[in-house]
Amino acid sequence: MSFSDAPPRARHLLVVDDDDRIRDLLKEYLTRAGFRVTAAAGGAPARRLLGTLDFDLAVFDVMMPGEDGFSLTKWLREQRGSSGKTPVLMLTARTESGDRIEGLKLGADDYLGKPFEPEELLLRIEAILRRAQDKPQGGGSLSLGRCAFDAERGELTSGGESIRLTEAEVALLRQLARTPHEAVDRMELARGSVDPSGRAVDVQVTRLRRKIEDDPKAPRYLQTVRGVGYRLAPD
Repeated sequence: MSFSDAPPRARHLLVVDDDDRIRDLLKEYLTRAGFRVTAAAGGAPARRLLGTLDFDLAVFDVMMPGEDGFSLTKWLREQRGSSGKTPVLMLTARTESGDRIEGLKLGADDYLGKPFEPEELLLRIEAILRRAQDKPQGGGSLSLGRCAFDAERGELTSGGESIRLTEAEVALLRQLARTPHEAVDRMELARGSVDPSGRAVDVQVTRLRRKIEDDPKAPRYLQTVRGVGYRLAPD
């Protein structure tokens, strides 16, 4: 077999849940769906795995004894390198919108309430992975003051140093970068997100402004267009 004939690498998922039955069921289902799956029973073993292995996506249960999924997500986003950019899907029986928003603020890419259909979990995982791989039309880097955004690579830098983005934040910036200086409807940006009401987009915009703007309260580059949505205004 030549290298060109080699089968594609199975995408590697980390599933973290303290419930043995749910963890085993998820591992079996996702393995049958074609993924390589590693499972952990809590935050401590998950940290060890994330420190030694590369994952394409992590699935965290929120309600776990000891370290919960919120804390684990916060820790992961503080890590340097590729591990800190690992997309996160959160699972929980707590379905209040406040919990969903809290997860997004900490850097989660999506949020699924229990109980859920396994097929919906699979579709959400595929959607996150697809966003991570999507390449926008065109190329080049957009200047955003001290920052620069390379839409093709999905990278935000400041002074040559990479600024960590979640896959949801990359997807949002890419959408805005397709039509710079033009307003994009908030509901269009929210389509397919964890909260189609648009609140998830608002949270991501707030997070991005802290990373891009000199004064996030008076944004120069990621602007609000009243009654419409948001606009990216590069130099």
